[in-house]
Amino acid sequence: MKLGYARISKADGSQVLDLQIDALTAADVEPDHIYTDETSGKRDDRLGLDACLKALRDGDTLVIWKLDRLGRNLENLVKTVRSLSERGIGLCVLTGQGAAIDTTTSSGKLIFGIFAALAEFEGDLIKERTMAGLAAARARGRKGGRRFELTKNQIRLAQSAMANRDTNIVDLCQELGISRATLYRYVAPNGQLRDHANKVLQCNNNTPPTNSR
Repeated sequence: MKLGYARISKADGSQVLDLQIDALTAADVEPDHIYTDETSGKRDDRLGLDACLKALRDGDTLVIWKLDRLGRNLENLVKTVRSLSERGIGLCVLTGQGAAIDTTTSSGKLIFGIFAALAEFEGDLIKERTMAGLAAARARGRKGGRRFELTKNQIRLAQSAMANRDTNIVDLCQELGISRATLYRYVAPNGQLRDHANKVLQCNNNTPPTNSR
């Protein structure tokens, strides 16, 4: 099954979804299988995208007009597409810079691999700068390091909630005091635990959480 996602940045009437919806229906996406948002791609609380990601199932394909409709951060885009791939879901981009991406085909997977490599390179640079900063701080007698945002109990609550298709992501994030991006670092849309969550659950003692807005 094909599910479509369309987004415009402004809801003041200066932008419309018609062009994207027409392109999605031309790509054989049924109108009632199209999810929409009228908000910035930088926002975490995109209800249409949340609903779309939760509705996708193994063997489905997510169709979008342009790659930037899914998000404007390369690292988050790669994480989202990798998550879809792990769930057996394809991604098809119809136009724009990512038009060659169709993870249901061999050539499309290759193009996405280039995007993923660039994101990994960017991530490595950030890690190198972070490690250099920590080393410099330790040399001056200061200690640092990232603390986990969720406790073990919160992770189990999030896991159970995300496995329920009726869960409202915004309400869950508000209850946990975290952003949607932080939630997805710990738990996938289908409730599967990710590396961040497993690291916390493997700790003998729970580190006090810090909110990440």
